Amino acid sequence: MSAKCPHGDLTQNKPKPSGKSCAECVKLGQKSVQLRMCLTCGNVACCDSTPGQHATAHFNETGHPVMKSFPDGKWAWCYVDKTYL
Repeated sequence: MSAKCPHGDLTQNKPKPSGKSCAECVKLGQKSVQLRMCLTCGNVACCDSTPGQHATAHFNETGHPVMKSFPDGKWAWCYVDKTYL
């Protein structure tokens, strides 16, 4: 956990993933690039290299601060504190 980020405890959450791909990209017929999973609710969404930037959009809509790479879970990112956890 980053000393600057109070959201690091969310990395212990294990929500059920909402799916195996970005549902928003599927609806729009777009190809997802590098998926992320919200550690608050399990929403699976695409990264900012995808036109829809749906993981960031999810944060902006919900305020859920931390997501991790999906499905590997090798790293997590806090949108609030703009830091890797």
